Amino acid sequence: MADPQGGIEIRNLFKIFGPDDKAMVDKVRDGMSKTELNERYNHVLGLNDINISMPGGKIQVVMGLSGSGKSTLIRHINRLIEPTAGEVLHEGIDVCRMSATELRAFRRHKTAMVFQKFALLPHRTVMKNVVYGLEIQGIGAREAEQRAARWIARVGLEGYEDYYPNQLSGGMQQRVGLARALTNDADILLMDEAFSALDPLIRVDMQKVLLDLQEELHKTIVFITHDLDEALRLGDRIAILRDGAVVQQGTGQQIVLKPADGYIADFVKEVNRGRVIRVDTVMETGRTAPTQLSVKSGSRLEDAARTFADAGESVANVVNGSGRPIGTISIHDTITAMVTPAEH
Repeated sequence: MADPQGGIEIRNLFKIFGPDDKAMVDKVRDGMSKTELNERYNHVLGLNDINISMPGGKIQVVMGLSGSGKSTLIRHINRLIEPTAGEVLHEGIDVCRMSATELRAFRRHKTAMVFQKFALLPHRTVMKNVVYGLEIQGIGAREAEQRAARWIARVGLEGYEDYYPNQLSGGMQQRVGLARALTNDADILLMDEAFSALDPLIRVDMQKVLLDLQEELHKTIVFITHDLDEALRLGDRIAILRDGAVVQQGTGQQIVLKPADGYIADFVKEVNRGRVIRVDTVMETGRTAPTQLSVKSGSRLEDAARTFADAGESVANVVNGSGRPIGTISIHDTITAMVTPAEH
């Protein structure tokens, strides 16, 4: 199991593409825009002073539209892209300052990556694809296959070990990619638009697979997406990028309830608030109601609404993990919170 403390700290990270990138950092710090930098100096601003604390053992989603810098950002975590300035810290060590030997070890043992286009080796079977990372680490064939078999089964592909990628559907191929990443037993799982190429129903299925696995494994997962519904479903924390800069970060609830500006408000206006907002946000804290009906702390509003409908009552106590009441919630407040648009 991954160390819950093994988060990632990104501090003052800049990436500027061009031959004189380091000389351009001060211009960006002084307020030069991405457009102006390109027009005047023919340099492209990829990341602009990124500061994100990615929690250990949780799912950090980074989302934004095409060109926002999200894929550039994730490639700094395992230093597939060299930064112009800044730090990427894991367990107090700056990835940006690692030697070639240290970086190789970090990539092999601490991180694993799942790609949008699956990145499977077409001439290898499912089993041979999944053990590939262990082969590079020098793990013996028998142990490697035993470890791989466990994860192949966990992602629902038992019986497909001898199939080749072209014999599998897109969803099954992505399960192979996930099994390969998990077999390496890395602390950090980097997922770059991992489900974006999948059909909608398969995509939702893969999201559930990931959430079920994460409940057991508690990996530090960095998940890149351009889809807000996916971000809200998966993310313990969400950071939204625009033009290489962080526009807003926080929990899904915080972003939906208090969008930082009109850009974020446009993102969240069509969100199903009942699936995002928790009863704790709406309840009257410290009160109890004379009713046997209860909903668990942390429940989504849509689940609370379903509980009210099934019971035919209008008020419930919100209870903690020990069953002790910590507040009350009414069906009126539940429905109001589900349909009231976010203000900004």
